[in-house]
Amino acid sequence: MTASPFEELRALFQEDVNQRGLRTDPESNLITACPDDLDAACRSLVETPEPAVAVVTGFFIPHAEPPCGETDGPLGALFLARALVPLGFKMVLATDAFCERALAAGLAAAGLRKAVPLVVLPSFFQAGSWSVTDYWQDFVSRAGRLTHLIALERVGPSHTPESLRAQPGATDALAEQFQTEVPPEHHDRCHTMRGGDITTSMSPVHRLFEAARQQEPPVVTVGIGDGGNEIGMGKIPWEVIRRNIPRGQLVACRVATDFLIVAGVSNWGAYGLAAGVALLKGRHLDEDLLDPERERELLRIMVERGPLVDPVLGQPALSVDGLPFERYAEILTRWRDRQATLGNYSS
Repeated sequence: MTASPFEELRALFQEDVNQRGLRTDPESNLITACPDDLDAACRSLVETPEPAVAVVTGFFIPHAEPPCGETDGPLGALFLARALVPLGFKMVLATDAFCERALAAGLAAAGLRKAVPLVVLPSFFQAGSWSVTDYWQDFVSRAGRLTHLIALERVGPSHTPESLRAQPGATDALAEQFQTEVPPEHHDRCHTMRGGDITTSMSPVHRLFEAARQQEPPVVTVGIGDGGNEIGMGKIPWEVIRRNIPRGQLVACRVATDFLIVAGVSNWGAYGLAAGVALLKGRHLDEDLLDPERERELLRIMVERGPLVDPVLGQPALSVDGLPFERYAEILTRWRDRQATLGNYSS
């Protein structure tokens, strides 16, 4: 049976290139949890009249020199803006102050500074007393009307006993196991993959995703992540993340999204989402988007102006998640070659 273009896309960007454990259990894992969500997210974007999309990104790396944001996330957010603005989407990017300069420099270098607003999120301490509604109203007052909200490589708070019990299929035995394995001081906290607590270094942007479903009509939410600790991963049962990801019981994010895209590298998930939208519109991604040298140049600008760091290396580098750029960018050239054979796919 011939694979569909969407199945090919998923196979391309869901490679567990960093061996994080996305497929530790071959039957029930992060990759198999939401197999249809890429297609569904793309169709939602394409079928919505006058789509207005906010992409929230930025992940604080405390062990970096200097402490700052990482390269996975901002580069993918810029790619989404570069890909979707020409297709008629209104785009807004949002991040914390520690990623503002990097994204601003990327938007300027891509010629999008005037077309794509950049919203700087309130700090953890600025938003400390705000309700979910307060946070939402502050955001939309600057971002404008939204139809879709995307979290790209954006850490979210971990589970609590209450959030775990609210998941489909949860049992009392599982809740007891959770409380045995996860100390109370690590409930409802934002964790790095190493288990470090960075809650107070991040804006509590998960409140946007909690508020989105309360809007009329609801704002559609999409999560893109690669480790289990990102906003959106609450759609996957805690026990599945626990079983597959090292320290998964501790870091698993409790916040679900309507659609969840799990990738080997989160930026790859953004590339896949953009490619899927273009497919449904009967278009190909422009050659400029799939040019590794152009992507390398934009990464260089963002790393230097930010700075941004590779989180594995802990220092500014033209790499993502420890991957040399040539290996990281293979997904662009492979999709460029594949889309040339697809014709005008729009079914």
